[in-house]
Amino acid sequence: MARRKKLEAPSAEDLNRIEDEFRRETVARPSLGGGAPIAQVAGDAARQMQTASAEIRVGHAKVAADANAFRDAKLAGLLMVELPLSQIDADAMVRDRIDLGKDEMMELRQSIATSGLRLPIEVFEFESPRAIDVRYALISGYRRYMAVKALCELTGDDKYSTVRAIIRPRANADAAFISMVEENEVRAQLTPFERGRIAVISAQQGAFVNVEQAVDRLYATASKAKRSKVRSFALIFQELGDMLSFPEALTEKRGLRLAQALRGGSDTGLRDALARRVPDNAEQEWATVESVIAQPADDAHVRAWDGRPSRDKTYGWQGADTLETTSGITIRKMRDDRGYTLRFEGPRLDSDLMDSLMSEIQSMLDRP
Repeated sequence: MARRKKLEAPSAEDLNRIEDEFRRETVARPSLGGGAPIAQVAGDAARQMQTASAEIRVGHAKVAADANAFRDAKLAGLLMVELPLSQIDADAMVRDRIDLGKDEMMELRQSIATSGLRLPIEVFEFESPRAIDVRYALISGYRRYMAVKALCELTGDDKYSTVRAIIRPRANADAAFISMVEENEVRAQLTPFERGRIAVISAQQGAFVNVEQAVDRLYATASKAKRSKVRSFALIFQELGDMLSFPEALTEKRGLRLAQALRGGSDTGLRDALARRVPDNAEQEWATVESVIAQPADDAHVRAWDGRPSRDKTYGWQGADTLETTSGITIRKMRDDRGYTLRFEGPRLDSDLMDSLMSEIQSMLDRP
């Protein structure tokens, strides 16, 4: 059986040699009729091609390299472009920011009007356009987008009809939420309630299995104590998010007290109290909340024992070393030769509450 010969691409020397031989074989020859034969035409074409081949090849190679670099940059999310505002859906994702702040937005608009947009927004492209020519979903840069949009509406200037953007690779929902939270944690500090809220919403939208996973993924670099606080505010959003008028004004300390009361079963009383009173400001709302959580969380003080109601329980300090709280948790102070020990007792204790308490103790003891 004959052995097949392996075919290889000719080298540059082989191509030059073949072209030289072709030109020699197609040198013009006089014909009887005086016209140019087919070989003459082919030779002329070959000579013209050879004359321009170096420039053409270099040009083609440059175009191909630029196209490949553009494609790679687009796939890697490194492409910065000017996109029409009308092509961007700013509400494709639920935002983690609740209050944009009028003063902050005014300052941002003035900065953009004076110096232009310094930092681009981030978007990803939909698989297919939505609505009328809406092609992109906003990932991060919501405040910058809204500021440019406001300038466009106020001035009517065409230069504000587009916004500088980086087109990121299309991401799964969890990665998109993480990118949004990371950007706002760096550039615009979120309130504790906003952190808990976005953890609940992202889990509800299926980006994460549950709120616990959402907190762990969204705030993966945060300390255990901080993640515990986020879970406390997530509980507040779940139980009272539709009732609170000024939730973003909740301080960390107040929020942790409220979350503790909710774990103790005060949700019904809180909802009733908030439904009866419509606050004008955050302090009025907190006064309503505190009027409920300052009371015992349940009727344990009248719980029957052997058919007879027990004596009302006294709250506060029971001597110098024991503190009975209205939430049903007892704190005992003990001392030995090495120092003091605090013991917490009660059915409502859990790891989240203990992490929050440890964080509060740390903030009190750490030097400023």
